[in-house]
Amino acid sequence: MFRFTTVERSDLYGAVLDVFGVAGEHLETALGLDAVRERLRQVGWVAVVEDEDLHEALRKLVQWELLDVVHNHAEHYRTAEEYERRNLQYSLTRQGEAALAGVRHALEVLTSTGALQTAVLEAISDRLDELCVLSGEPAAADRRVFTTLRELEGHLDALVENTKAFNGELQRLLRAEGADLEVFREVKAATVAYLQEFLVNLDRRGQAVAGAVERVEERGIAVLRERALRGAELPPVTGADPAAGWLEGRRARWAGLRAWFLPDDGARPRIEQLHDIARRAIVSLLQVLERINESRRRSSSAVQDFRELARWFEAAPGEEDLHRLWSAAFGLGAARHAHLAHLDPELIPSSHSWRDAPPVEVSALLRTSGRTERFTRTAKVRDVAAVRAERAERARAERTELALAWQVLETGGPVRLSSFGSLDPAVFDRLLDLLGRALAARPDASGLRRATTGDGRVEIVLVPPPDTSSAVLHTTKGSLTGPDYVVQITAAGGPSAVPALRAASREVAG
Repeated sequence: MFRFTTVERSDLYGAVLDVFGVAGEHLETALGLDAVRERLRQVGWVAVVEDEDLHEALRKLVQWELLDVVHNHAEHYRTAEEYERRNLQYSLTRQGEAALAGVRHALEVLTSTGALQTAVLEAISDRLDELCVLSGEPAAADRRVFTTLRELEGHLDALVENTKAFNGELQRLLRAEGADLEVFREVKAATVAYLQEFLVNLDRRGQAVAGAVERVEERGIAVLRERALRGAELPPVTGADPAAGWLEGRRARWAGLRAWFLPDDGARPRIEQLHDIARRAIVSLLQVLERINESRRRSSSAVQDFRELARWFEAAPGEEDLHRLWSAAFGLGAARHAHLAHLDPELIPSSHSWRDAPPVEVSALLRTSGRTERFTRTAKVRDVAAVRAERAERARAERTELALAWQVLETGGPVRLSSFGSLDPAVFDRLLDLLGRALAARPDASGLRRATTGDGRVEIVLVPPPDTSSAVLHTTKGSLTGPDYVVQITAAGGPSAVPALRAASREVAG
């Protein structure tokens, strides 16, 4: 199929196939010689092509079974030349379509760098929540089940492909050498910032998708696939029924989704492996950046200094100059140039030659690090038992306060915000933090906003107020006035609050 990419004039063969690909996008399935020539300019071919060369290119593509040729018997031809130009009609075969798609995909992979997009994780979670909602709706929603399932699979494909491409680029970046140091440093610094931004709340998003997968499976994923099959409205074909293959494809894609977020065999989800890879990449990139910055701070190295000194020795005019240069470079004067001395300096005067004097004991620490030992009194060990007890008591008090706050705020079902009335300031701060997280989250397809606490233990689901009424919350420090939202605060991972919130919203609006 890909022989046309390696032979002589492969660029012309590729341009001709691209012409048929563009024509197919405009629902034109057959082209004659003049139509092919006209569209060559539209795909970027500017060179002049003789009729003989174009005929030969089309003939070769037909020979390689990439094009099919038919005779147009519906036309009337006045001359033999007109018959030759207008009679033959060419169209792509299935092999030609596959070859063209393969080349386009290869070029796309070569030019793409991939990306780590948290928006894709949120989109996957939203589509799963939408499937939960659609599972309780009548059979008329089968088409929406089909489109939502295909959107979910599309988001999963985007996550997998972009992650693979980005990881490949990341590993090549870690191995890159010989580039301009300034550009190299800027790219790696930007990559570190990009990875750090991606890792923010990645665990929470992965857990949210895993929880959504479990909720969908509780509703019956096999039933949803059957409903999606009815909504797909597959055309009838000769031979085997395509429904079985279609369902098998959906099962395989769902298994791929579970492998990323909720594996069946208890293995680590791939999203956690991606987390580890990103962490290790940040550490490696920071180490490389540190080495680059260190090399930029040092104007010269010891190796360069010795090479320059060797050039000076080579250029010295005489032996006396060599001795002076040696003395200036290394400072070797009297035998006692260092601060070390004999145990009894009076027995060995300073005028004594170093050649005849006994050696001075040199500390091993001085040879290795340039410092000598200093013996001082051992510091007293600090008693930290009281500090530990105080910290433990403070941690217990905070946990107790937090547990009481969540006990007060837990709604047990959908309620209006105004039902909280007066709150303790500490409890009010927890509620305000939850409301802020929910309002900062993007609403899903049904308009619900979901958020969890930083530790992922408490979840809030927020519905826009069904009317214009206001809620006033009182504390000893003041009052807060705002829209009277419908909220449900529960432990994260509990039963879905979507149907109850919808019913409560409709009841209040009625």
